[in-house]
Amino acid sequence: MHSPTVGRQRPKDRKDRIAQVAAELFCERGYHGVSLEDIAGVVGISAPAVYRHFENKYAILVAATRDLIDATLTATALPLREDAWDSLDDLLDALARLAVTHRKTAGLYQWVWRHLTREHQAEVRDDLDELVRRVSVSLFEARPDLGTADAEATTRATFSIFGSLGTHRAVIAKGRAQQLLFRAGRAVLQASPPTPVSGFAVGDPPVRVPVGARREIILAESVRLFRMHGYHDVNIELIGHASGINASSVYRYFPGKADILAAAFYRASERVTEATTIALTGARDDRQALRRMIESYVDLTFERSDLVTVYLAENNNLPEGDRHELRKVQRLHVEEWVRLLVAVRPGLVAGEARVLTHAALNLATDLSRWARFDRRTGMDRHLVRLMNVVLHA
Repeated sequence: MHSPTVGRQRPKDRKDRIAQVAAELFCERGYHGVSLEDIAGVVGISAPAVYRHFENKYAILVAATRDLIDATLTATALPLREDAWDSLDDLLDALARLAVTHRKTAGLYQWVWRHLTREHQAEVRDDLDELVRRVSVSLFEARPDLGTADAEATTRATFSIFGSLGTHRAVIAKGRAQQLLFRAGRAVLQASPPTPVSGFAVGDPPVRVPVGARREIILAESVRLFRMHGYHDVNIELIGHASGINASSVYRYFPGKADILAAAFYRASERVTEATTIALTGARDDRQALRRMIESYVDLTFERSDLVTVYLAENNNLPEGDRHELRKVQRLHVEEWVRLLVAVRPGLVAGEARVLTHAALNLATDLSRWARFDRRTGMDRHLVRLMNVVLHA
C-alpha cells in the first residue's frame, strides 16, 4: 500500500510537515483510519511531539484543509487579461498545476472534509464559492450565451476534472497529466449547450423501496446516512431510527455495520457490472460501445447517487478481504473504459486514457452529489455529451 515518503525536515518546517503527512494519510486511509502515532511515525517523531504543534488530530485536519484551500486561492489570484479566454487559460493552467502538485491530498476536497464541523465546513464552502466565482466571471464574459447559474454549473463541472487526479493512482508523467487536465477542462468550458441547471431540484431524491422489504430499507437508509455523515459517524442506533425499527432489530438482517457497508459495495459492484454488460451487449463497434457505457454510467450515477458516492468514498472502511475483492472489480471496470477509449483514439496510450476516464467518471459523480436527476431538463443528455467531450479532449 502506498504511504507518504518519510523525509527529514528542519525543525522549523515540522508543523507544515506534520500537516502534509497527515493530509496524505487521511486521503489514503480515511480520517478515522489514521492515528497521531501513524502521523508521528511517518514524520519521524514521537506522538507527544505532535502536541507541541497541534492540540489534537482534528486540529491537524483543519490545518491541512486550510493549507490546501489557501494554496488554491493563492494560485488562482490572477490578474484579468483583456481577452476572457486568456484569463480562463491562466486559471486552467494554475488549476492543472495544483492538481498535479497536490495529487496525494486532493481527497481532502473530495471526501475528507466531511469530518469537519459545520463551522469549518461553511468556511470551506465559502472559499470554494470564491474559486467558482473567479472562473465563472471570466467564463460568463467569454460565453455570453451562458446565464450566471449556467456559468457556475459549468465551472463546477470543470473543477471535477482537476479533482479527479486525486481519485486514482494511474502512472503518468506530471507534465502530460497537466496537459490532459488543461485540455479536458477547456473542452468542458467550451461545451455547448450549457448545463441545464434550471428546472430541476437540488438535493437527494426520495428512496423508493417496497414497504415490506425491511432489509432493503435498512440498506438504503444506511447508504444515505453513510453518504451524508461518513461511515464512522453513523451507528446502528441511527440506522435503526432512520429505518423505522429498533437498533436491536437491525441485527436480524446484518451482523454489524461493517456488513451493511460491504453489502452496499457488493450491490454497487453488481449494478456497475450489469450496466457495463448491458452497454456492451449488441454494440456494433467500439465507438458505439463507449457511447453506451457513458449513457449507462450517467443513468446509474444519478438514479443511485447515494450508492455510487458511498462506493467511491468509503472503501477504506471495508474489511480487508472485501476491500481487495471490490477494488479488483473497480479496476476491471475502469480498464474496460480504457480499452474502448484507446480503440476509438488510437494515438492515445493507456495511461492517458486512464486519466481521461477517471476525469469523466468523476465529473458525473460530482454532479450527482448536488443535483437531482431529472430527464425532463435534458440533463442526462447534456452530461453524456460532457463526458464524451472529456474523453475526447
